[in-house]
Amino acid sequence: MEVIRATKTAEQAGAYYVRIQAMARKHRIPLEVEFDEHDTPETKYIVIVDDYLPVATCRMYAIDEERVMLGRVVVLQEYRQQGLGTRVMQEAEAWARELGYRRVVVESRDNKVHFYETLGYTADYSQKIVGETFTCYRMEKKL
Repeated sequence: MEVIRATKTAEQAGAYYVRIQAMARKHRIPLEVEFDEHDTPETKYIVIVDDYLPVATCRMYAIDEERVMLGRVVVLQEYRQQGLGTRVMQEAEAWARELGYRRVVVESRDNKVHFYETLGYTADYSQKIVGETFTCYRMEKKL
């Protein structure tokens, strides 16, 4: 498996592929909801590739000079339980650190909070976000 910091269009398309397969298709999320105002040319993506197939991804964009948002962390169904979610998060955090960010923020689905806690994130249960598809909680971690 290769971990890629997706800077080329084809690599970024891999991130989109994983999100379409694992989120839009599985949860019947319309593309205009899955791909929002944070999917821009400046957005950074991590993609994990198995041979030629993109199998996991994470999106990263700046909140401000100190904080970065990591999100749309997705692993294809048949690749889950192999540590790829952890690998994609670790690479995104390393990249964020290199870019000078000091804090990482995620908006975790309610059933994924434990995953992020194992990575050192702290949930703010007063920051409940009820979206069109999922209920999420804001979580943060100091880099």
